[in-house]
Amino acid sequence: MSADPTFWNNVAEKYAASPVENPEAFDRKTEVTLSHLTPESTVLDVGCGTGSFALRLAPHVQAVHGLDLSSEMVRIAKDKAADVPNVTFHTGPFDASFTAIEDGQLDMLCAYSLLHLVQDRAAVLNQMYRLLKPGGIFVSSTACLGEDWVPYGLILPVMQFFGKAPFVQLLRVSTVMDDIRTAGFIDVSLVDVGAKASTAFIVARKAG
Repeated sequence: MSADPTFWNNVAEKYAASPVENPEAFDRKTEVTLSHLTPESTVLDVGCGTGSFALRLAPHVQAVHGLDLSSEMVRIAKDKAADVPNVTFHTGPFDASFTAIEDGQLDMLCAYSLLHLVQDRAAVLNQMYRLLKPGGIFVSSTACLGEDWVPYGLILPVMQFFGKAPFVQLLRVSTVMDDIRTAGFIDVSLVDVGAKASTAFIVARKAG
C-alpha cells in the first residue's frame, strides 16, 4: 500500500462517520467470509480502516488482527474494540516490517478495498500467500475502476493534486484474478454479492 498515510489520517474521522455505501452487499460479503471460518480461526484484515469489518468477525473466531497504514484509522478502531478481547490492531505498512504474525499462521486473510490502492500488488499478494496456512482462505473486495464508464484516468490526477484522492490503480477484474493466481492461489472465484460490476469480490485458497 502507499507508504504515505497522510491522506488516510486526514479523512479518518469522516470515514468512520460515513455509512456503508451498499449495506446489502456488505452483509453478503460478510456472510461469505464467515462461511469459511470456524471458532478456532485466526484472521488478519489488511487495510482494516476503522475496524468495522474486523469487529464483525470477532464473535465468530478465536482471534482477529487488523492492520492499517493510518495511525488515525487504527486509533479509532482501537477505541471501538476496547471491550473486545480477541481483536488486536496494528499500525504500519504491509511489508517486511510487519512481523506480528509469522508465515503460515493464518486461517484467513482479508483485503477489503485494498488491492487497487497498493503500488506493488504482486509483492503484497506474495506476502499474503506466505502468511496463510496451507489451505488457508484469501478474501478480497477490490474496486476495479478500469471497468467503469467514468473517465477516472482524467479525474483522479486532478483530485490527487488537490489532496482529495489517494494513489489508485485503475484495475480490471480479470487482472486482479490473474494476479491472485500468479501469487499461487487456487480455486480463485468471483462471487456475486450484489455489488456493482466494477467491484470484484474474490475468494481464493492457498494450496495444501
